[in-house]
Amino acid sequence: MEMHVKQFSELSCTELYEIMRVRVAVFVVEQNCPYQDLDGIDAGAYHVFLQENEKILAYLRVFAEEDKHSTARIGRVLTAQRGTGLGAKILEVGIKTAKGKLCAQKIVLAAQSYAKGFYEKAGFRQTSAEFLEDGIPHVQMLLQI
Repeated sequence: MEMHVKQFSELSCTELYEIMRVRVAVFVVEQNCPYQDLDGIDAGAYHVFLQENEKILAYLRVFAEEDKHSTARIGRVLTAQRGTGLGAKILEVGIKTAKGKLCAQKIVLAAQSYAKGFYEKAGFRQTSAEFLEDGIPHVQMLLQI
């Protein structure tokens, strides 16, 4: 397994295709949630992914939060194989990327409500009431670095 941290321009066509394939498989097909995954953010994000034999096993993206100094956002967090510890590994590298590449002092994310405990283990805390995003319950969370 190889961990990668790449800007959009550094991704190969094969890597980009696999990232998009796995994001659609998890967030659109598996969760039965049609939404616009290609949102214009990918080009300015760092893409953090764990890969084996050209398959993405875990993924997230990290980018600077617009209009908020020293704040990064993590999103599109997924693992292809749940319960294997890959989610914790990818989140740890995502946090390091936000701190090291974006000089973030805080990280925000919108967590699906069922995954709140996962993010709390990494030090995030809930900062909002539950809300619906694309028909799925979420909460805003914050990590002070």
